[in-house]
Amino acid sequence: MSDTAAVLAFDLGAGSGRALIGELRENGTGGRRLEVTEIHRFPNQAVTTGSHLHWDFLRLLHEVKTGIRKACQAGYEPGTLGIDTWGVDFGLLDRNGELLGNPYHYRDPQTDGLVEEVGNLVGEEELYAHSGVQFMPFNTIYQLYAMRKAASPKLDAADTLLLTPDLLAYYLTGRKVCEFTMATTTGLYDPLEQSWNRALMDRLGIPSGMFLEPVKPGEHIGPLTEEVREELGVQQVTVVAVGSHDTESAIAAVPAVSGEPFAYLVCGTWSLLGTELAQPNVTPEARALDFSNEGGVGNTYQLLKNIMGLWILQECKRQWEELGESAEYPQLIAEADSAAPFRSLIRPDDSRFYAPADMLAELNAYIRETGQPELETRGQIVRCILESLAFRYREALEQTEQLTGRRFGGLHMVGGGIQNELLCRFTAGALGRPVWAGPVEASSIGNMLVQLMAGGHCASLREARQLVADSFVIRTYELEETESWERAYESYSRL
Repeated sequence: MSDTAAVLAFDLGAGSGRALIGELRENGTGGRRLEVTEIHRFPNQAVTTGSHLHWDFLRLLHEVKTGIRKACQAGYEPGTLGIDTWGVDFGLLDRNGELLGNPYHYRDPQTDGLVEEVGNLVGEEELYAHSGVQFMPFNTIYQLYAMRKAASPKLDAADTLLLTPDLLAYYLTGRKVCEFTMATTTGLYDPLEQSWNRALMDRLGIPSGMFLEPVKPGEHIGPLTEEVREELGVQQVTVVAVGSHDTESAIAAVPAVSGEPFAYLVCGTWSLLGTELAQPNVTPEARALDFSNEGGVGNTYQLLKNIMGLWILQECKRQWEELGESAEYPQLIAEADSAAPFRSLIRPDDSRFYAPADMLAELNAYIRETGQPELETRGQIVRCILESLAFRYREALEQTEQLTGRRFGGLHMVGGGIQNELLCRFTAGALGRPVWAGPVEASSIGNMLVQLMAGGHCASLREARQLVADSFVIRTYELEETESWERAYESYSRL
């Protein structure tokens, strides 16, 4: 087994994407470390056309190609590349392999009200028992049902459905695949039967013939096509199906190496909190708590809760900047740190915060309606958001423990959100347990780990996680005091 390797990871999020090189090297003491270098970063901006919100897919494809070119021009020789993105969204191909329009954005309003409509039509118990997925309006099932209700001609012309990372891989390799972790985000894949729920598709008028049988993380999709290689002027690179849902890639990079069960929080625009299982949990209790079961790397399932996350803060920051204010994150965090604690709290998952026209107005409307002091300064607003998220994390962690019968000694936090040290501190305070934060680029690193496993450089997921622990700084946040956090959590719980 070779001790050196280079792999290329593309990690696309809701606001930006990046290409990173991972190099496996000897660390000088007989061990190995993973070195990560950013090659290319680019924005990912949604586009409104008429009443719909779309992804600019061709721009994303162009940026992925640019990342491949830059990596090779910089002298790197990656043997493989992998792509991970957000879940649920997809493109439709006709029988000639042509893309039938730009994919819809998961915040497109076409699915408004459809969670309830489909639940009434099929029955929530049946839906959950055969998908194990949290009822969220952006799930693929509701997007496709919306298209059917609108009599979209795209559905009639569609030959193949490819989820976002698979769609990008198709235009690089010419091979159509459906990666397993992404399939489990759709609400149309039955985790117990390990197959598509075609009976449900037929019931909802969704063409079942356009779904491919999923491949597991680690399978080789194929080499770059000759056309792509000539266009970019690069050597041959093989595309690997990684944990193509970015959440699952991030979880693969959690440096939990003891072999004991662990709890994690993938922290970014969305927050995903849960634990890793060998089998999905589709019990009535899991449905009542609205938990998801998503396929993971290494034949695992992730029992997790989807939480609104830092989206609320990101929207406030955007509004302040549109008003002409300087609103850099270090400045906002410093203002929040100086603000008085526990002035007012929100329920971050309230539907009013999902896609409002005016996030600042919605925050204070919620505060007024719940009889709390209004938020008057930016520091108060940011502190309210972060404290509320920390309490939501505690609530979700305790629900995870309730469903699994386990008690977790602390929480692993990974992802870009952990750069917000105040949020990490608040989370430790709210939990009353330690928080282990790191790595930041978890999705990209998990992407790399699957490529390294596929290439024979890591024998198992546990060995890959040990590589993360050996390569990156993991910061520990301890509880500073308990009494005020406990009192404030009681106030949060009454909201």
